Amino acid sequence: MTSERIHKLRKILDDLSLDAILFTHPPNIRYFCGFTGSEGVLVVDLTATFFLTDSRYTQQARGEVFSDNIREYKVREDEIQSLLKERPARRVGFEADFLAFGKVRKLEEKTAGEVEWVPLGAEIRSLRGEKNIQEIDKIRHAAGLNFSAFEEVLPLIKPGKSEREVALALEFALKKLGGEEKAFDFIVASGFRGALPHGIASEKKICFGELVTIDFGIRWEGYHSDETITVAVGQVPDKLEAVFDTVLAAHDRAIEKIRPGMSLREIDGFARQYIVDNGFGDYFGHGLGHGVGLEVHEYPVLSPRSEDVAVEGMVVTVEPGVYIPEVGGVRIEDMILITSDGCEVLTRIPKNMRILSL
Repeated sequence: MTSERIHKLRKILDDLSLDAILFTHPPNIRYFCGFTGSEGVLVVDLTATFFLTDSRYTQQARGEVFSDNIREYKVREDEIQSLLKERPARRVGFEADFLAFGKVRKLEEKTAGEVEWVPLGAEIRSLRGEKNIQEIDKIRHAAGLNFSAFEEVLPLIKPGKSEREVALALEFALKKLGGEEKAFDFIVASGFRGALPHGIASEKKICFGELVTIDFGIRWEGYHSDETITVAVGQVPDKLEAVFDTVLAAHDRAIEKIRPGMSLREIDGFARQYIVDNGFGDYFGHGLGHGVGLEVHEYPVLSPRSEDVAVEGMVVTVEPGVYIPEVGGVRIEDMILITSDGCEVLTRIPKNMRILSL
């Protein structure tokens, strides 16, 4: 598996006339060589791979890294310079999306007159987009943890409980089930706070007659889940029911249309136009979804500006939402695997309107 991934990198080297590529972004390093720590770099050239790290991770790297060479450094930039001079490598690509400007300048200063640093964006951004069977199985397992944890916590969602209490209970349940770490700060937004797309759980108490939107996920063996459920605590106003029905229908219509080769902009449009046609277009401002894998938000993006197409093996979210200030909001999100002839929903929590009895 690792050799196949390195082979793809070497094709980029050939296509762009590069001597090497330097990776510093931890998810990319993990993807290409297996390292799970937080300090290291990977250098891939046409004939060999080199993993560099400090003394804290040397033993760990020897146990888990797939690389031709593992080296320990005291000063990272010094070891990078030494390696590139040794190979020798004159044109070196780097992850423009992730390597900070100051660090690029430091590398340029350290290797002045020796190395031309070439920013890489789209050339490497899509490499993790198509998941293999092992990756899909890990994402599927993480989604299963979501299902089990949510069913455990569901009785806690009632009047008088704070959003924060629900979020903490959900995190505890996920970790008790074997989850490694939460994917992000959980969103629990009740009542008027549902109008906040990123309404991180607060001390606000849940009240009768409110919608509660819960956006959560967990990491398992490095891979993430991401899912959003909106439930009703008792009967809610007719307007909020109409919002819920619109968002759910938009969500379902987009999923029904997904197939390989389809423009991701077009998939976004199926949901977006339905929301517009039902009078809520002014209240849906974000893209329809994003990729999920080693990062909870990664390539590709489903939005009106996307230039990519659906490819078999991609795992993406479909998450339309409507957010009306001072009234409330609804978001419904599932993770979708793009298959050879359509798609499969990986998340398991039912998304129909659930009215919690008190």
